[in-house]
Amino acid sequence: MRGLTKRFGATLAVDGIDLDIPAGSFYGVVGPNGAGKTTTLSMATGLLEPDAGTVAVLGVDLWREPARAKPLLGVLPDGLHTFDRLTGAELISYAARLRGLDRATARARRDDLLAALDLAADSQTLVKDYSAGMTKKVGLACALVHAPSVLVLDEPFEAVDPVSAGAIRRILGSFVESGGTVVMSSHVMALVERLCDRVAVVGGGRVLAAGTLDDVRGGADLEQRFVELVGDVREHRDLAWLRQS
Repeated sequence: MRGLTKRFGATLAVDGIDLDIPAGSFYGVVGPNGAGKTTTLSMATGLLEPDAGTVAVLGVDLWREPARAKPLLGVLPDGLHTFDRLTGAELISYAARLRGLDRATARARRDDLLAALDLAADSQTLVKDYSAGMTKKVGLACALVHAPSVLVLDEPFEAVDPVSAGAIRRILGSFVESGGTVVMSSHVMALVERLCDRVAVVGGGRVLAAGTLDDVRGGADLEQRFVELVGDVREHRDLAWLRQS
């Protein structure tokens, strides 16, 4: 990413972000609410047009050659509405067919993903009736079904139960070990430390620190370093009225 910039009215949401994400890395993007993480990832995946700047995916300019760049990407946006009056199985099949897979391949991969993400028993349930965690998992399945080279996941573990989270970690770990690239945003510092080998801390629409996990931590734990970079809560007000005695 080079010079990515986005304004919403008078608000400068992303302020000229430059970021290099090495192929084959598990890259964490962390920052406080309103830091510009989701806006940045949306621009980096073709979901939101930047006011300025460029994005290249494995050397392909995303905005000049979207037909070449977008097949390289698997994207799990945060909070993006989907076709929730399809069943889980139908939604994954639909995503596969949109990506150009033939029916037999789409069916086989759909079944593999339903089993791997513990959704097989609910495959014929409408997505609108899924829990938040199940919706997250079926969205991940849609991002994976075409076997992309780069996965961009916005809060992929949010609302997911521990058993399913373990399965997702194994899938993503195996993907990276095989040469794939994962870019993941998260608010959970312990999760980023556990999974990621590189990290960027974003605040105020800018990159405050980026590099290997050890470089960014600088001898501290990631949460401590994060607070140092973005600042603590500005006012520590004593809520005396909340005390029970």
